[in-house]
Amino acid sequence: MGLLDKHVSQIRAYSGIKDHGADPFNVRFDRVLSPTEAELNGRRVILLGTNNYLGLTFDPECVDASIEAVRAWGTGTTGSRIANGSFGGHLAMEQDLARFYGRKHAMVFTTGYQANLGVLSALVGRGDHLILDADSHASIYDGARLGHAEVIRFRHNDPEDLYKRLRRLEGTPGERLIVVEGIYSMMGDAAPLKEIVDVKRQSDAYLLVDEAHSMGVLGEKGRGLAEVEGVEDDVDFIVGTFSKSLGAIGGFCVSNDDDFDILRVVTRPYMFTASLPPAIVASTLKALQRVENDRTLRPQLQANAERLFRGLNALGFTTGPNPSPIVAVVMPDLPAALGMWNALLGGGVYLNLALPPATPNNRPLLRTSVSAAHTPEQIDQVLDVFEWAGRELGVLPVQGQRASG
Repeated sequence: MGLLDKHVSQIRAYSGIKDHGADPFNVRFDRVLSPTEAELNGRRVILLGTNNYLGLTFDPECVDASIEAVRAWGTGTTGSRIANGSFGGHLAMEQDLARFYGRKHAMVFTTGYQANLGVLSALVGRGDHLILDADSHASIYDGARLGHAEVIRFRHNDPEDLYKRLRRLEGTPGERLIVVEGIYSMMGDAAPLKEIVDVKRQSDAYLLVDEAHSMGVLGEKGRGLAEVEGVEDDVDFIVGTFSKSLGAIGGFCVSNDDDFDILRVVTRPYMFTASLPPAIVASTLKALQRVENDRTLRPQLQANAERLFRGLNALGFTTGPNPSPIVAVVMPDLPAALGMWNALLGGGVYLNLALPPATPNNRPLLRTSVSAAHTPEQIDQVLDVFEWAGRELGVLPVQGQRASG
């Protein structure tokens, strides 16, 4: 017997996946050439699974700011802000985030995962009620476990089911915190936020929106779904990440709660994790400026997303309900998903293979994430490879012709 024997079923499943070809969970690039291309086994591939929504990982200003910060401040902080203190960049980042969102307070974490882990576990605890969309990200569920609040799931994007579950809590002690996401990471669909806000108002609850995949993507100013829907004043806490649109790593929470700063001494992932290194802080601050000042990025991103979404549907693939930077292609079964993923990689397209139980309705998905940096020619090349692979493997139901973009 061994400590890992408890995972024997996963070990067998993983071995079966690798038997189909390349390992989709351990792809090793030789070089990353740009936000949209990399070299893999000596061949160029189009990157369509990196969440690099605005293509800022190679932005010259971000790169230069990062280099300057390393030279001035060194490579790391070697401890948490509680133990080792804050650098000027940490404070500047929190001030800029608070101003960007029009909030009084902001708090920065070392990863987006830790932001959810820390904030959710600190906001609600034993005797409280955490009401989650059933398709919530793993970091949200893990934050719920750490906080020990009662977890109640409502059907995905179903405000009526949310209302029914909150009604059942009437007269029950404890606070209620509703958690939804701006754009959901698997299918790319958005929360019906106006309707959820209506439920929140009727139920004396608090609302947290995770804008990880919608920050920089949605809204005239790039603040996410709450901005688009005009309900920012009704959202009590916004959580997000720097690892998508801002091209770096890190997480944050913003709020107008007057007691917000107490989170710094009750949030364990913040207290006991080394803070972001100066280079990351500097590049992220520059990226946030690009989000604010460059109004060409979001329209280009949306145009690319629509080109891919409409092209895939025209070919006969089943996707999510609407075009967004996340375009997921639903596969009929695991063998088809594995075959398509390997064929696409062989054809020069890298994307994500998403498998149950991490996917909605336990369906295998080919998950793409589009960037503003993709060219129309790259999107069309991706569609050509999808068509070839779909025909070759019998995944496409009928012969079709792609509509021009």
